[in-house]
Amino acid sequence: MFGIDTMTINKIAAAGIGAVLLVMGLNIVAEGVYHAEAPEQTAIAIELPEAEGTETAAETDAPKVSLASLMASADVAKGENAFKACKACHTVEDGGKNKVGPNLYNIVDHAIGTRDGFAYSDAMKAKASEKWTFENLNAFITKPKAWVPGTKMSYGGMKGDAKRADLLAYLRTLSANPVALPAAEAASEEQPKAEEAAAEQPAQSETSTEQSTTTEPAAEQPKE
Repeated sequence: MFGIDTMTINKIAAAGIGAVLLVMGLNIVAEGVYHAEAPEQTAIAIELPEAEGTETAAETDAPKVSLASLMASADVAKGENAFKACKACHTVEDGGKNKVGPNLYNIVDHAIGTRDGFAYSDAMKAKASEKWTFENLNAFITKPKAWVPGTKMSYGGMKGDAKRADLLAYLRTLSANPVALPAAEAASEEQPKAEEAAAEQPAQSETSTEQSTTTEPAAEQPKE
């Protein structure tokens, strides 16, 4: 009398199983539609090479200023501030110890790869016949691995011509007898300007002569 007939029980069971199957089916469909492959690595840290021809229009159109001109107006204080990023690897005191990088006292005009007690890479040792001129330092600081392929220095490089000039001006002070600032390029830049001014001078003289001949007053006519 109070029992539930078999048909009702079967219907309830079928409904429950159907609901479970429906949920499972929806999950399978959703997985197939929205499935995303998990990355093999959680993060990638690589230094991508700079693509050629990626200069902005401003950089392309900007006039190229010589290193000599930049150093003539360089700010040593700004260069010392820029060097703070280098202190973790370099010392600058006279007789300072080598760290991850060599001591940089009196580095300007010093033979490359020859600082006593520092284990240079073979690539750097191969440049021992050259000196750390301002030009070489500038090229190396711009992008070390490009100027010395195989160097152990991991620094990526410093952008900004003026910023590097400031840093070079500071490195120059790390000496009892600082090397003279480069001046040959600055002098050569003034030469074309002098020649151009000299070329314009005769033309101006001819113009002045022509004006003087055309503005001569006429002779006064005698009165009757």
